[in-house]
Amino acid sequence: MAGAVPWLGANFQATSEIAVSADDVAKLGAAPLVSIFKTLDWKSLLPSEKGLNLRPLSAAQPRLSSAAQAVRQSSDRLNGINADRLMPQISTPLIHAREQLSSLRDGLDSAADAASVLPAMLGEQSSRRYLLLIQNNAESRATGGIPGALAVLNIDKGKLSLDSQTSASAMGAFNPVVATDPEQTRIFSIRLGKFMQDVNLTPDFPTAAQTARTMWKAETGEQLDGVLSIDPIVLSYILDATGPVQVNDPHFREFSHGSLPEELTSKNVVPTLLSDVYSKISEPELQDVYFAGVAQEVFAKLSAGSGDTTKLIDGLSRGASEGRVLLWSSKGEEEAVISKYPLGGSITGTSISPAQFGAYFNDGTGAKMDYHVKRTVQLIEECPANGYSEVKVRITSTNTAPKDAGTSLPAYVTGGGVFGVPAGSVQTNIIAYGPVQSNVETAFVAGKKTGFASYRHSGRPVGSVTLRLAPGETQTVEFIFGKIVQHTEPKLSVTPTVQPLKDVVLDTVAAKCAPDA
Repeated sequence: MAGAVPWLGANFQATSEIAVSADDVAKLGAAPLVSIFKTLDWKSLLPSEKGLNLRPLSAAQPRLSSAAQAVRQSSDRLNGINADRLMPQISTPLIHAREQLSSLRDGLDSAADAASVLPAMLGEQSSRRYLLLIQNNAESRATGGIPGALAVLNIDKGKLSLDSQTSASAMGAFNPVVATDPEQTRIFSIRLGKFMQDVNLTPDFPTAAQTARTMWKAETGEQLDGVLSIDPIVLSYILDATGPVQVNDPHFREFSHGSLPEELTSKNVVPTLLSDVYSKISEPELQDVYFAGVAQEVFAKLSAGSGDTTKLIDGLSRGASEGRVLLWSSKGEEEAVISKYPLGGSITGTSISPAQFGAYFNDGTGAKMDYHVKRTVQLIEECPANGYSEVKVRITSTNTAPKDAGTSLPAYVTGGGVFGVPAGSVQTNIIAYGPVQSNVETAFVAGKKTGFASYRHSGRPVGSVTLRLAPGETQTVEFIFGKIVQHTEPKLSVTPTVQPLKDVVLDTVAAKCAPDA
């Protein structure tokens, strides 16, 4: 009855809705979660020599889904209330409750999704085999780096082991080439399906993963269950949780002449794998062997159950949020869940914001010079005009290699001019993506308007320019995206580099528009 009172009625109705939502969250959301936390031993989620006991996680899935559904309905109920009609004493706590439920909703949805696919993917019922790509950030590819070392990751009831280790270069060129999406072939060339080293010239990881899996089957005859990708920075996160690993195999010491560290830690694994290995081991094939050997030691330590569970989960979560851990499953129902999150590495779908931008880097030097390149990427919003707005994607790159890099760095690092780039210089194909329905209007290099290649990928506009930097040189590339109709906050994804993500992605510069703009 109170809800029917003019003006005040909306406040009584809102109070009633908030009370009902609070009761639902407590009874249908919190209560199942409390019981789940009592039955799960979180330390058991750390891999061990005996594997994982995945049954409690499987048993928790129905209650997680139920709790997520209750919170989702409560969140929708509160989001449906018009806060503008309410007294401040009601609207303020309503808005606060919305924010809390939104955060809880996202977390529970993720937990329920993880519980629905993780047990099977970790080999609860039958073992799984995944192609492991170790991306080398010293030679950029759109999803991170060239897939140098390859291995098959076997998971049986949570127990990890690596086998079938090889390198992408050892697989050679595929003839005929593996068929890939025509749109992406136009942008990134037939190299997508010709060389394992180039499957991730595209920033769309599901495409790269399916191509890599097809190549593996063509080479070995084995049909794998999916593809997992990591980089040396993720290995440093894992070592931070497990502690150091020993790399003292006499074979490694022999071809590195004993000049590489025998103990790898979270501090030295990145410079060792992305820089030092090239000056200490001259043969590319042996460099890949060393890469694979390090991965073997890290996974062996991880599988032995060494380390801190919390640090491990935090490290892998950080790697996934930075695009350094990517996963694709050949099972449709599993991939449908994975693709909802950044872990899936898709450039389309539910994981992509309506105002999503991207800046991706592909090496054009044919070498390992990207270890010496520092980059920043920033979005700059312009005020709307005629119902549309513009966003500038600004990429600033610096070649930090020494002036004498052409002679002081190994030829394998500089490329030695073999592909037409002077030794010590870095050439990069810079690719920018905008939101669906927008356009790439113009591009600038060093403040001067320049020509650029223009494409479409799944409805998203794509612009590409090639940039060459001499040692010590800095250049800025800008892409102007126009006709943007989305009214959500712009988001940005970038190629994971050697640098920490926080040093690469700068805060968005929001336009200061007039009130009527």
